[in-house]
Amino acid sequence: MNKEKKNIFLIGFMGAGKSTIARAIKQKLGYPVVEMDERIVKEQGMPISKIFETYGELYFRELETKLIQSLNQQEPTIVSCGGGVAMRQENVDCMRDGGSVVFLTATPQTIYERVKNSTDRPLLNGHMNVAYISELMEVRRPKYEAAADILVATDGKTKEEIAEEIIGRLEE
Repeated sequence: MNKEKKNIFLIGFMGAGKSTIARAIKQKLGYPVVEMDERIVKEQGMPISKIFETYGELYFRELETKLIQSLNQQEPTIVSCGGGVAMRQENVDCMRDGGSVVFLTATPQTIYERVKNSTDRPLLNGHMNVAYISELMEVRRPKYEAAADILVATDGKTKEEIAEEIIGRLEE
């Protein structure tokens, strides 16, 4: 792995497997894992939906940016990014400065199957269907692709296979 780039930032649509794969990479590399959404919820003392409702999306996006900046000052970390992190160029620049950016992909159907019972995804409230997920994924895909150092499809693979693929590709 490139010694200049210490952190591994996992980006992708909600339900792409960022949290699961972060833990699988940790098993192999021993790096600590930071779940951006969980960290923000803990620091703010309220769920993301309440942060959006109370302060708005822009405030939440600022919290994400500040968290990435702080992570770049710490030991090598695996970062499971919130689904919208790569929509902001400032975040992309910061992630690239501090590590490698891995875009995890999955089909809209796979995403739906993974998130259909979730109630803590503000952007899907009232839109929990494959068509809407597909539409939102298409809007975000160019930003994800532009941000990523590597792209890894997660459909039909075990978490161990995906973790090994990521580590192998980062070592190239």
